[in-house]
Amino acid sequence: MKAEAKQFLLDLLSTPSPSGQEWDIQRKWMDYVRPYAEEIRTDMAGNAIAVLNPEAEFKVLIAGHCDEIGLIVSRIDEKGFIYFDALGGISPKLAVGMKVDILGYGGRLTGVIGANAQHHGGLKEEFEFSDLCIDCGAASKEEVAGLVQVGDLCVYKREPELLLNDRLSGRGLDNRTGAFIAAETLRRVAGRGAKVGVYAASTVNEETNMGGAYFAGAGVAPTMAIAVDVTFATDYPGATSKHEIIELDGGPVLAKGAPINRKVNRLLELSAQRLGMRLQYELTPRKTGTDADMIRTTGRGVPIALVSLPLRYMHAPVETASLRDIEQEIELLVEMIVHLSGSENLNPIHDEL
Repeated sequence: MKAEAKQFLLDLLSTPSPSGQEWDIQRKWMDYVRPYAEEIRTDMAGNAIAVLNPEAEFKVLIAGHCDEIGLIVSRIDEKGFIYFDALGGISPKLAVGMKVDILGYGGRLTGVIGANAQHHGGLKEEFEFSDLCIDCGAASKEEVAGLVQVGDLCVYKREPELLLNDRLSGRGLDNRTGAFIAAETLRRVAGRGAKVGVYAASTVNEETNMGGAYFAGAGVAPTMAIAVDVTFATDYPGATSKHEIIELDGGPVLAKGAPINRKVNRLLELSAQRLGMRLQYELTPRKTGTDADMIRTTGRGVPIALVSLPLRYMHAPVETASLRDIEQEIELLVEMIVHLSGSENLNPIHDEL
């Protein structure tokens, strides 16, 4: 991965983008793709979409969501302590002892989520977000009122870090890595050329309602779509799986199940064979739990696939992935796109591609 691309990825991961407040990261995403795209579009949901060959009839949508889980302010007490609730699938157990950035209407404010000292009884064995609060150092509700109000969003104050063996750790790799992969795929396809229309989308709201995916699918009306997201790595102590182990450095993960178009998967598998690339698989029998589910049901229906990045410690402030897997996922998508003729038959009833 080139230094410019790696720096862009780290910049995305350093930019707060809680679900519903993604505009700062979208501006950075658009700045990166602007030199390579023929068009850049936005919509009323807040999606950013970069386009190659906008006149082509056959359209491929590559969608990665840029929003992250977080916290939402629910009330402020008379002493200035700030109470909050979950924004997306986030665990209260991981919040204890964390620093947070409150993205207040009056500016960014740092706070800490403290816990009762063990000497004084500690936390209850079972607790909820309502048992926790943010201490930003304020002495009263009035002092906080000029900076924070109910409904403001917060993220953990945690910067991305590079670990041994090209491992990357930080908050919100789910799924700013996907938004990065979509952008970098478009950049590389632009350098090689494509016969089809290519639509790289950084979508919003996946962690809360998937509304961004619907807007993107309905707006683009793609011939086929691939959601790029993350999936559970099961290669570390304590992780369990009834299926095959999914591991870091094991390559991109393809979903198999009822929502997935088998011909789009076949195109990806043929691309992996040409590259000599190993693939991993996960099962999605009913739905994928990603943007793919929403895009699939837009318009007259969209053939979809899901390509995922193995991720350790999902929805923790220390999510961990492999830069090698990220690079391979980009290579796979580029290889598939540049080999599309635009005449592929994606109807699963017919045998021919």
